[in-house]
Parts: sequence; C-alpha cells; structure tokens
Amino acid sequence: DARLEGVHFDVTQESPGVAGRHAVTAALSDLAASGARPLALTVALEAPATASLDRVMALMRGAAAAARRHACPRVGGNVSRAPRIGLTLTALGAVPRGRALLRDTARPGDRLLVTGALGASALARVRARREGREIRRAPAPRLAAGQALARLSGVGACIDVSDGLLADLRHLLRASGVGADLEVARVPRARALGPACRRLALDPLRLALAGGEDYELLFTVRPTAPTAPRLARRLGVAVTEIGRIVGRRGLRGAPPGSEGWSHF
Repeated sequence: DARLEGVHFDVTQESPGVAGRHAVTAALSDLAASGARPLALTVALEAPATASLDRVMALMRGAAAAARRHACPRVGGNVSRAPRIGLTLTALGAVPRGRALLRDTARPGDRLLVTGALGASALARVRARREGREIRRAPAPRLAAGQALARLSGVGACIDVSDGLLADLRHLLRASGVGADLEVARVPRARALGPACRRLALDPLRLALAGGEDYELLFTVRPTAPTAPRLARRLGVAVTEIGRIVGRRGLRGAPPGSEGWSHF
C-alpha cells in the first residue's frame, strides 16, 4: 500500500502521526480481508530534501505505534528522496492452508454481510475540511474478525471496505462473476452520522455507501451459515446482513452517484 501526501492524506487536516497509523491500518486491513494473522511489515519512506524532520519522524512514530499495537514488527524498509512525503508498506501474513478468504468465491444465494458501522471516516474528513478540525483518530483493521471468519465453514468471499462499500462490493462481484441485491436501508451507519450530517447538510447514506476508509469487512456466507447475531458473537464485532448475491451480473438497490474512491 502507498500513502502519499496530497493523494491519501492532507497534513493540514491529518497530523503526521495519525497519517502514519492510518497507513499501517490500510496495509493490515488487506490481511484482515484474507483471514490472515500479521507476521511482519516493511516500511519505505519517501520525502523531499526540504521536509521537516519533526513531521517525518512523527509520521514514522505513528506507523511504528500502529505496528506494535497489532503485533506486526517492522523488519525492513527504505528511505528515498521524492517530491512529496509518503509511505509505501508491505504487510506479510499467514493463514492456514486452504482457509484464506478470497474475493472470487461468492455464489448466487449467498447472504451479504458487513462488520461494524460505516461513514465515520468520511465524516471526519469532511469536518476537517469544512471546520478546520484535525483528524485525531485512525481506524483499526478487523484482524481478529478476519481470522475468525477464516476458521468458519460456509463463508464465501470477503473484501475490506477501503474504497467505499459500493466500490468494494463491485470489486467482489466482478471477481466472483455474480451480482447482488443490496438493501441500502439496512446498511449500518456510524452512531453520530445522522445528527452530524444534518448540521453539515450532508447525505448520511452517501457517506456510508461511498465514503470509504472504514476498513470493515464485507463478506458473503452460504444460505445455511449462522445468522448475523450468531456471527457477531463469533467475530466479536457487530455484523449486519445487507443483501443477497444473485446470478445475474450487476448491483441492484444502489442509489446513483455513489461510486466511492477512484484511484486515478
């Protein structure tokens, strides 16, 4: 994963320490979506020669703190001059043979579920931009939930919600060659999303569907798999059923104009 200043974070809105923690979350979230436990992390730092040493060190300290929190030691990396500050991370993990969670294993008839709640990260970014609030918290990867999913039978495909629920759902559907009927009214939203969006004249549903960087797990299970409440107990996090996988291609139920993050 690459996290570049001016592309993935804005130092006027997000402190270097938070940006460093966020970079590690993004890398480890891919391990979570595979059901893997983290083993090690490499971190390559890019920065211009004129960069503030304090800012650069704060970025690295934030990344180091997040790696320690998730028991993922840094085992190497690189330092290079570049036009802007950035981190490039490689996360290494392990999963029992044959138990890895994949994107291409959803089947028609599967139930579609998501962990946690959505929209909080997008709301924090809007507040930072409009109100001058600094983003103080970085989301956490669902590593324990992903490992628990990998141990369960009846699990189909899985992906982490980094680009936005709709964008990542479409990635999963394309990989599996299927479609989905989404029940948007059931999509779980962050607790403070509604009141905050009313104050800021924002659409809370759009933030929840397309905001991105929530790093929750979006996954499918076979029709006979445990219910969402039972899965929540097994995973140790709230789980909500939000739709079904169908045989015909495409996504039904998604409002227009909610595409999520575009990398280019």
